[in-house]
Amino acid sequence: MQQTVKLQPKESQPSNQNLKKQVGALDAITMVIGIVIGSGIFFKSSPVFSNAGSPFLGIMAWIIGGLLTVASALTISEIATAIPKTGGLFVYIKELYSEKWAFLFGWVQSFIYVPGVTAALSIIFVTQATFFIPMSDFTQKILAISLIFFLILVNIASTKIGSKIQVVATIAKLIPIVIIIAFGFIKGTVGGVSEVSKVSLSGASLAGFGSAILGTLWAYDGWVGVANMAGELKNPSKDLPKSIILGLSITMIIYVLINIAIINVIPVDAVIASQTPASDAAVLMFGKSGAILISAGIMISIFGAMNGYLLTGVRVPFAMASEGLFPFADKLSYLHPQSNTPVLAFVLEGALAVLYVMSGSFEVLTTLAMFMVWFFFVMAVAGIFVLRKKFSHLNPAYKVPFYPFVPLVGIAGGIYILLSTLVTDFKTAVLGILITALGVPVYNHITKSKRA
Repeated sequence: MQQTVKLQPKESQPSNQNLKKQVGALDAITMVIGIVIGSGIFFKSSPVFSNAGSPFLGIMAWIIGGLLTVASALTISEIATAIPKTGGLFVYIKELYSEKWAFLFGWVQSFIYVPGVTAALSIIFVTQATFFIPMSDFTQKILAISLIFFLILVNIASTKIGSKIQVVATIAKLIPIVIIIAFGFIKGTVGGVSEVSKVSLSGASLAGFGSAILGTLWAYDGWVGVANMAGELKNPSKDLPKSIILGLSITMIIYVLINIAIINVIPVDAVIASQTPASDAAVLMFGKSGAILISAGIMISIFGAMNGYLLTGVRVPFAMASEGLFPFADKLSYLHPQSNTPVLAFVLEGALAVLYVMSGSFEVLTTLAMFMVWFFFVMAVAGIFVLRKKFSHLNPAYKVPFYPFVPLVGIAGGIYILLSTLVTDFKTAVLGILITALGVPVYNHITKSKRA
């Protein structure tokens, strides 16, 4: 039986959890760009072009991945504007579907997605650091763990400091990207631009193209994190949709241009064979100094992405704990009296990230995270129909354009991604489903304890 939910108009909703409204529009936009532009732009070109089958389809995968993300973002922005509360998708799924589904999302988000992605990014960060300083495996893990602890301490100290780090890191990471794009088009001699213009479907398959799009979605991932902080935005009804739409649009343009620039410098076959195509392109254009520039740019990019994931991701377990829907809820809902930050929620995510650093791998963690998050993305996007039908009394300041076409694009694309993953990476998909299912008995225990 479907649970009845009483959703109140946005002006009567609490800013919940007494978090300070101190995040402005510029902070939010740079937060989106800073989280999204992380490692994917530097590491996902190879599998995307490999799975796509041709340069044309490779660029189309980047475009379609961006459009699917934007379609989902446009839709969820309306939901977020109607429900401007800290907690993001957890809150939206709870209000539109049921508490149990919201818990399962929060379960995956808190125990797999945020710490797993944080761990994956820290692994890549220290891998890049070896370009400057040779390190043993043990030393790399110590550095990765130290980086996680540093970012946790900074964000516990002040949300404002964490958001300002995001602004600086975003600006810094764009410098090497812009250089690669500019010189790739100017100095490139391989003919990547002409290759992209050749419409070719040879060697392509639906499953392969789906895998290519899935690869781009890792690079586009993270935008929804700003919705986790809706309750802390100064003007969420305007700033939230603006930051998501502008941030993703800028990111998509950057991704398309840098991939064309790379294959204008390096043949596509070489891009497919390389683990660091952006660095390889820089070396060809600028020599050793190019490799130094790009390695430094990658590290700055990953640093900003890690900060963004931690800054926004802890809001989910915190929101759940504030409603008594998390183990040790009274502890995890604690706010530091001076900084007003969720201290123990940060500690939890950091501790899990450390465990994943010690045991996980980049590819497994990213694939698992993407499959699970898109399952709930599809659910959240479909929630727009629930919102408009059951809660027609709400009149959010922002509404998704071209309704219902845009939401349907996001839903259809998401389902395609999920089915493609089941075909191409069945074991990882099943693992994700099993982990989600484990949350059911945990939820039943928590709700039983609350009733008792």
